[in-house]
Amino acid sequence: MRSVRLLVLAAAAAVLLGPSGSEPAAAQSSPLDAKINAYIGCINRLSERSYSSRQRYFSWVGKGGPTGKERIIYGLYTIYDTTDCKRAVEKANELEPRDVELETAASNYAEAVGALEVLLKEADDYYTQENYKDDKMAKGRALHPRLVAAWDTFAASDQKLRVTIDELQDAMTAQRIAEIERTEGVKDRYHIEAVMLSAKRLMRAQTASQQDVKAIAKALDDFEAILKATETYADANNDAKIGSSFISTAKTYLTTAKQLMRRVRDKVPYSQGEKMILDTGGGAWMVEGSPARLTRDYNQLVGSYNRGARY
Repeated sequence: MRSVRLLVLAAAAAVLLGPSGSEPAAAQSSPLDAKINAYIGCINRLSERSYSSRQRYFSWVGKGGPTGKERIIYGLYTIYDTTDCKRAVEKANELEPRDVELETAASNYAEAVGALEVLLKEADDYYTQENYKDDKMAKGRALHPRLVAAWDTFAASDQKLRVTIDELQDAMTAQRIAEIERTEGVKDRYHIEAVMLSAKRLMRAQTASQQDVKAIAKALDDFEAILKATETYADANNDAKIGSSFISTAKTYLTTAKQLMRRVRDKVPYSQGEKMILDTGGGAWMVEGSPARLTRDYNQLVGSYNRGARY
C-alpha cells in the first residue's frame, strides 16, 4: 500500500485539526489500512477546498453577512463532486475490522461535505451571475446563516474523523515501532518511524483549536530529542539509510514549529504586512511562524519520507 499523506489546512477562519502522518509500508500493512485510506482519500480531495471556500467568502464578508455595500464581492469557491467520497465511505464501512466510532465519523463527514457541496453551488451561481445586483443582496443575506451552519457542521465532522483516524494510526504506528525495536534494534527504520510519529504529534498539538503551550513545548522537546538522536545515529553510521534530505526537512519543520510556539507563548501579533500575506491564502506559507508555514514544512517532511526515507 502506498503511504498516504493527510493534508492539513491552516485556514483563515479556523485551523483544521489532526494531521495524519505516514502509513506503514506494504509489507506491514494491516487489515485496517484499506478502510482508513478510503476515508483519508475523502479528506485529501475535499477538505482543503472546503476550508478555502470559507476563507474566500470571509475575506470580503463580515460576521454579520453581506450587505451589498462591499467594495469588492469575491463570492466563494465550490468543491469537487462528493459522490465518489460517499460511495467510498459506504464501501469502506462494510470492511473488516468493524469500528462503529470510525464508521460513524466517516458517514457524518460524507453527509456534511455532500450538503456543503450543494449549498456552495447555489451560492456560487448567485454570486457568479451577480444576482445580488437585482435583489439588493437579499438572497446573499439569506444564504449567509445557511453557509455558516454548513461550514460549521462540516468542520466538526472533519475534525472528528481526523482525530479518530489519528488515534488509530498512532496506536498502529506505536506497535510497529515497538516491533521494529524488538526485531531490528534502534537502527535506521526505528529512527525514521519515530521521527514521523513525533512530527505528527507535534503538528496536532500546534494546530489544536484550544492551544496548550505546555503541551506544545512537550511535543517540541520530544521531536527535537528524537531528531537529534536520529541525526547522531546517521552521522555515526555511514551506511545508514537515512538521507540528508530527510534530516534537513525535519530540521526545517522543527524551526518553524519553534517559531509558531513562540508566537503563541509570547502572544506575538502578526504585522500588517504579514496579515496582508496571510489574507491572500495561497501565499500564507511565506509568513514565518504561521500555521500555513508549519503545514507546508510538515507536508514536505512527509514527502521526503514517502520518496525514500521509509522502507
